[in-house]
Amino acid sequence: MIRKVIAAVVLVTLLTVAIVQAMDKKTETPETTSQPSENNEGPAIGAKAPDFELKTLTGETVKLSSLKGKKVMLNFWATWCPPCKAEMPEMEQFSKEANEDIVVLAVNIDPQLDVQGFVDENKITFPILLDAEDIVNETYQVLSIPTTYFIDSQGIIQNKYTGAMSLTIMEDFTKKIN
Repeated sequence: MIRKVIAAVVLVTLLTVAIVQAMDKKTETPETTSQPSENNEGPAIGAKAPDFELKTLTGETVKLSSLKGKKVMLNFWATWCPPCKAEMPEMEQFSKEANEDIVVLAVNIDPQLDVQGFVDENKITFPILLDAEDIVNETYQVLSIPTTYFIDSQGIIQNKYTGAMSLTIMEDFTKKIN
């Protein structure tokens, strides 16, 4: 009887480990969407980016529609997210090297945590927007983070990237939009 219980526990443990590993591999694989999103996955590619207004860490207000005429890389992230942490240094480099017609906006979805400490530790200089009421996150229906929208100078979503991005990916996607 004890052998059966031990065998059942081992079997359940192995099954749990397999499921967790499969889920980890899925979240580590970045995906790109080049067609309109479906199944309530946020605003569609080719659609006008939903406007919003959020405060930065420094208390300034940023309104997406006020950036018309510029390309916008709109990133959703959290301080506890390993892929988000991994892409931040390259986002900082991209932000510093980008032309003045490109704006990097990072919408933090966990402002109750120490976002300023994270920014200071990682020496981030691009605008960090705080979605304290979770309104923008819900509007864009962000299901996994990091998720990044590439918005053209007319305010139209040109692409969406889910997962940690490299500098090359950021450069390639912004080159493809006008």
